[in-house]
Amino acid sequence: MTVEQKVKELHHFINGELVAGKSGRFSNVYNPSTGEVIAQVPLAAKEEVKNAIEMAKKAFPEWRNTSSGKRAEIVMRFRQLVKENEEELIQVICTESGKTKEDAKGEITRGLESVDLAINAPHLLKGDYSVNVGGNINAYSTKSPIGVVAAISPFNFPVMVPFAQTSMAVAVGNAVILKPSEKVPMSALFFSELWKRAGLPDGIWTVINGDKEAVDELLANPTVQAISFVGSTPVAEYIYQTGTSYNKRVAAFGGGKNFMIVMPDADLEKTANAFIGAAYGAASQRCMAISGAMVVGKETADQLVAILKEMIENLKVGPYTDEEVDFGPVITQQSKDAVIGYINRSIEEGAKVVVDGRNPTICQTSKGFYLGPTLLDEITPSMEVFQQEVFGPARIVVRVESLQEAIDLINDHELGNGVTIFTNNGAAARKFQEEIEVGMVGVNVPIPIPVGYYNFGGWKRSKFGEGFMFGPDQARFFTKSKTISEKWLNGDDETSTTFAFPSNSTK
Repeated sequence: MTVEQKVKELHHFINGELVAGKSGRFSNVYNPSTGEVIAQVPLAAKEEVKNAIEMAKKAFPEWRNTSSGKRAEIVMRFRQLVKENEEELIQVICTESGKTKEDAKGEITRGLESVDLAINAPHLLKGDYSVNVGGNINAYSTKSPIGVVAAISPFNFPVMVPFAQTSMAVAVGNAVILKPSEKVPMSALFFSELWKRAGLPDGIWTVINGDKEAVDELLANPTVQAISFVGSTPVAEYIYQTGTSYNKRVAAFGGGKNFMIVMPDADLEKTANAFIGAAYGAASQRCMAISGAMVVGKETADQLVAILKEMIENLKVGPYTDEEVDFGPVITQQSKDAVIGYINRSIEEGAKVVVDGRNPTICQTSKGFYLGPTLLDEITPSMEVFQQEVFGPARIVVRVESLQEAIDLINDHELGNGVTIFTNNGAAARKFQEEIEVGMVGVNVPIPIPVGYYNFGGWKRSKFGEGFMFGPDQARFFTKSKTISEKWLNGDDETSTTFAFPSNSTK
């Protein structure tokens, strides 16, 4: 099936079928590279979400009782189908998100790490067993799926994040409802059909498109047992507070302000190269993107800014159809306007413009949502551009006098997603690792996002709830444990009544 056909079939995916929306409400889907509306996605009404949840609830018991090996086999087949259809999926991602083909391919590769871990769900579902804990009693534990669960995913990773949120949930036996961003619904619909072709029973995988009305029903509906969310910090907090008020498990991942500390002993050419890719890749629309360089010492800062200026001025922004571009547009015109607003206000507050990307050359010939790379120097902690996550290619330089000052500034920030240090000094790196109050830490690694078999999650207001994305904790989050104490009686056992509290002192 071609991408053009997919554009014409933007529906929901419920009980194994594409289902037209019934609410009468729609949202435009844009090609950010051209600024054109390429589709309309239905926004589900409350009753449509309820119906989807009911279909998932009916399908759940059979899937729960399917052997873990059979479930893993279906997940493995899904992985094979993703690889077989990778080029078409790349095209879908690029069309609706504006990413370059290289970036889209990288997203799929990282997303498949979560699928790979889910294939190993039988191992992660193993319980414990203890013989004769007391009185000839054996004790053991089991893990069971929790039922219908929901994932609410963002626009910036239409494949990687949904795979990370849902693969393990499916593999351990749950029925999963995905509410993708209404800005990028086509990728979710594309791989929904791959789940069906892989042999996943109808109703176990659902895609419901929508806005706050759909989200609020997922949060309130008593059948939905857990919510995984990725998005902005204010919405993550709302999801967490609302979901937990309905006694659901919630793991809500928010934004980040991720700094790269640059020490005087760092190789500045290599550091600058690392900064460029981590800061501006995907038009800086990553929650783990480097937000800015925090440079120790004036001389180091002056040298690094000079190197960065030359590199940034040579970056090329454009459509994914141009193989030579470094990154593409931001997702919408509203996003573009918001980034320009941050730049304008920072200048008013005293920031120095090193490179100005507010009006790139391509805007003279294209209506796409393009911004060139911007670099702002002499940023202070009181400025809005320091305090807020800027989801677009406007990056900052903060000058500090010492490593301790850098650590203190980062620890005082309300967000704590990722942070990295570039240095050749082991003592500095160790101090940094031990004292920094951030969930994911890099040492000479520009984007410290863990591989799929390690837990992903920030600290402070970058994450709400105790669950993680990626990693073995996914199996814990999407299962419930049962502990069983078992004893088989024989003729020699005493039958007298005892009122003492049971203990392991008995034979």
